[in-house]
Amino acid sequence: MPEQPRLAFIGIGLMGAPMTRKLLQAGYTVTIWNRSEHKCRPLTGAGAQAADSAAAAAGQADVVFLSLTDTAAVEQVVFGPGGIASVAGEGKILIDTSSIDPAASADFAARLQAANGMQWVDAPVSGGVVGAQNASLSFMLGGDPGVCGQIRPLLSVLGARITYMGPHGAGQTTKVFNQMIVGCNAVVIAEMMAAAKRAGLDAAKIPEALSGGFADSKPLQLMGPRMASDNFEPVQWTVATLLKDLGNAVALADRLGQNVPVTEFARSLMQQHGEQHAAADLSSLVKLFEK
Repeated sequence: MPEQPRLAFIGIGLMGAPMTRKLLQAGYTVTIWNRSEHKCRPLTGAGAQAADSAAAAAGQADVVFLSLTDTAAVEQVVFGPGGIASVAGEGKILIDTSSIDPAASADFAARLQAANGMQWVDAPVSGGVVGAQNASLSFMLGGDPGVCGQIRPLLSVLGARITYMGPHGAGQTTKVFNQMIVGCNAVVIAEMMAAAKRAGLDAAKIPEALSGGFADSKPLQLMGPRMASDNFEPVQWTVATLLKDLGNAVALADRLGQNVPVTEFARSLMQQHGEQHAAADLSSLVKLFEK
């Protein structure tokens, strides 16, 4: 990989947009592509170059980032018509920051290398939109250890913690476990905040009161004020995203033969809310408990 690699970023959404902006600010040349073209416009104004397809973006890059919705979207962008697998890939690296099924991630890595020689790193992130904006994300890496070592300087532009977890799929497995904790935490925070309002407390003071104690967490500090004020805009993290991740968690647990009753219950409660509010911010989950 060159000392100053040319980059492509595919998937300009809630996470991809601020991550791309950080890479541009660090002086990298970045070519971008998104299925919804209008999302690219603010970044082309900031110096990014827009491509007509995922293949066109990848063809101009040494390192390709993905930040896509789910497993199906990653497969389509990489292996579908006009996808990344159709370009010359020898010596190039794909960094998938999406949160997808671990087994599929390992399969995609093998398929891509066979198709065009490109190396795959599963590199899901934790920290949300705020972490992307502040370059404080945590990366969980799966793949060849040498390749993962090569991309550390690049990832350090975007994150504060980079941990190698093992072979292909290990990063995604770690992210699944992360989301089990986050999902269960989000549900109980929503339940608690609804109860605090009913008890007549000034719910806006709850995050401050619990700060630094055993009940404190980043989700509490980020979602608590929004839940207290019923202000769920702008959307920073959709209900649908966490539902997808909890689905991956239940599927992984099933493959492992591991009971995860708390995660399954959290998922079922979130599913109730998501039936009508899938695109809403996760903090809107408090409304489920205020009925």
